[in-house]
Formats: sequence, C-alpha cells, structure tokens
Amino acid sequence: MTKIDLIKQLTNIKNAKRENRERVACFVLENTELIPYLIDIMFASETKIAIKAAWILEIVCEKKIDCITQHLNYFTNHIGNLKHDSAVRPASKICNFIAIEYNSKNDILFKKKLNKNHIDKIIETAFDWMISNHKVATKAYSMNALFLLGKNYDWVHHELKLILQQNISKESAAYKARGKITLDLINKQ
Repeated sequence: MTKIDLIKQLTNIKNAKRENRERVACFVLENTELIPYLIDIMFASETKIAIKAAWILEIVCEKKIDCITQHLNYFTNHIGNLKHDSAVRPASKICNFIAIEYNSKNDILFKKKLNKNHIDKIIETAFDWMISNHKVATKAYSMNALFLLGKNYDWVHHELKLILQQNISKESAAYKARGKITLDLINKQ
C-alpha cells in the first residue's frame, strides 16, 4: 500500500461517523506501513484531509497504541503545531492514551521507547491546550494526561492544580465537572 492509497481512503470519508472512521482505521491497522504517511498527512496542513488523518490516528492508537511507538519523536515534536480543534482533539486523546499506557503495568517495550523528551513535549503541549481557547474535550483529555504524567513529575500536579483553580469558575459545566474530579485526584496523591 502507498500514501496514495491512504489518501484515497481518507478522501472517501464523507463524514465523521464512527463507522466511517473505523473502516479506515481498520484499513491502516491491516497495512501498518501506512502509519508514517498517516502521521505525516495529519501534520502537513490544516486541511480536511489532515483532520481526517487525525481522526484515524486516534482510533488506530485507541486499538493498538504501540503503532505509534516508532513515530513518537515526530508526533511529539509536531503536536504543538496543530491549530484546528478538529485535529487538536484527537491529538489530545492520543496524548491521553500515551499517558494511560505509560502509567499501566503493561507493555514494557512501549515505556522503553517513550523517553523523557517525549513526555516533556506532551506535558508542554497539554498545558498549552489547557490555557488556550480550546473546546472542553481537548482540555479534559489534556487534564487527564497531565494528571497521569504528573504522578512521575510532581511539579505537573502543582501547575495543573493552579490552572484548574484559576479557570474552573469561568469554564463550562463539563469542564467544571472534569476539573473537580481531577482536583480531587491530585489532592489524594
């Protein structure tokens, strides 16, 4: 399979229905040589096809997080460049998947590939998403990723707590709910 095959698949996604995204994600999982192209397309521009690539990478990582292992340098070096909410939300969810896997008792190989530089970039970007004008879903995934990564980096919990305390009264009901849960988890640490 080639990049052109992947572009055709992405182009044929007519809407964001889960079944359409699942179909292309399964195609990529069956042809894992396409993952570098998928990531490249995701970060290449702010076009509809780049957004679709982000949607697909999210599902690919949800199903098989180790698919991104070989591409952590590229992914973490570019996540901060995403601007469109429809691409940022899946990227924040992927960061959350990475943080979950990092804190799990599984997949030692994944943890060996995820280095301090990757974690630092995810933390930096997640904090940027928390203080920027992004939708609640992006902030919720960022909150959770920061909470999980903060288990190994104490300063992260301190900074996250400050941001939540400063912003919680100004945000939506969904943000407030997730923020209160996160504050409770931090306070229990």
